[in-house]
Amino acid sequence: MVASCSMVDFNTGLLDFLRISPTPFHATRNIAARLLAAGFIPLYEGDIWQLEPGNRYLVTRNDSSIIAFVYGKSPLLDSGIRLLGAHTDSPCLKVKPRPELNRRGYFQLGVEVYGGALLAPWYDRDLSMAGRVTYRDETDQVASALVDFELPVAVVPSLAIHLDREANNSRSINSQKDIVPLLLQLPAEDAALPDFRGLLHAELLRQQPQLAIKQVLDYEISLYDTQAPAMIGLEQDFIASARLDNLLSCFIGLQALLEADDQVSSLLICTDHEEVGSASCCGAKGPMLQQFLERLIPDGESRVRVIERSMMISADNAHGIHPNFMDRHDENHGPLLNRGPVIKVNANQRYATTSETSAFFRLLCEQAEVPVQTFVTRTDMGCGSTIGPVVASEVGIKTIDVGSPTFAMHSIRELAGARDGWYLYKAVVEFFCYRKAPIALVSRS
Repeated sequence: MVASCSMVDFNTGLLDFLRISPTPFHATRNIAARLLAAGFIPLYEGDIWQLEPGNRYLVTRNDSSIIAFVYGKSPLLDSGIRLLGAHTDSPCLKVKPRPELNRRGYFQLGVEVYGGALLAPWYDRDLSMAGRVTYRDETDQVASALVDFELPVAVVPSLAIHLDREANNSRSINSQKDIVPLLLQLPAEDAALPDFRGLLHAELLRQQPQLAIKQVLDYEISLYDTQAPAMIGLEQDFIASARLDNLLSCFIGLQALLEADDQVSSLLICTDHEEVGSASCCGAKGPMLQQFLERLIPDGESRVRVIERSMMISADNAHGIHPNFMDRHDENHGPLLNRGPVIKVNANQRYATTSETSAFFRLLCEQAEVPVQTFVTRTDMGCGSTIGPVVASEVGIKTIDVGSPTFAMHSIRELAGARDGWYLYKAVVEFFCYRKAPIALVSRS
């Protein structure tokens, strides 16, 4: 199967998706909108489902996780299901429940660090705020809406070098004291602080005046960098953006699923909370995928047999070898940007790759005419993980961990190769159009 999207069109769509998806809620909404426009049928978990081969479906949970499913015409027991998993969340600063601070007449917000954020790049950036707001409407019902301030409304100023002469040698960042955003200078040091919920109320009504908001009850609001994603480099070899980890993989899965073969069954799952362990109702450790499969295949024995014929690609960014820090990589496993997707291997099961799943992915890349690389962390260094081992252990599905090589992972602005996302998309299209069971059953002697 030849992927239909050119590299230029793929990257144009990717940059737009990154720009309009500052939070997992916005990413999920934007993925769902693309799927609905393509004819996918929305499902609601509280309804009775009647799923029929030949149709395409989507379902969300918590507004921040989504499953999209192409129900192929071929029986599930013949060809299994091709799955791609990614995550919608990224490390960031999240606003605390009682955030208002007055420090010498400056209005600041208390924030909590979400995930393993690289904090230094958050200084001196033009920050905005976005997320989900939950409110009481005029009938005293609880409802939610998404908000995005869009404009730069906050900043975390650096301390001048004159006041910290060792800043370039040994500055540490205290996440409670040193990374507190500044939003406003008050008219006097003892002036009343703005109410953050009131600010959310006003912004929601400005953007969506049709909402009947009686009272903002709570919120999940994150700060984000307003600098737009961009192609950079003398020959635009690179993509610079926030949230490449892991919205790049979400977009790859979305774009590929829209081209999936309707003869076989394919599934995209993008879950929240991977950066903090995936242990939530909408995370990979939660039951979302398992419950979907149970409703798709109610008979337990049939479900196990289908899972045996299935495979998942866990797509999450990989560490490209940094030219300034080459010693941080194993000398034989330093992936280069723009040299293709990376198979991630770890003997201690931090990645779920096996020889079978790796071999099959290499076959896909060969058929799609895509180069492929391998990553193994240095033996004397720790290794991150993904949703791959989680889904493999919870569901029992054969899994491979792959990703596009990147620099500055978990920074407020990451860097990827301009060709790598497109390469991986081409391989996933091949995967979603593979008409046999991904890995043949082992014959019994």
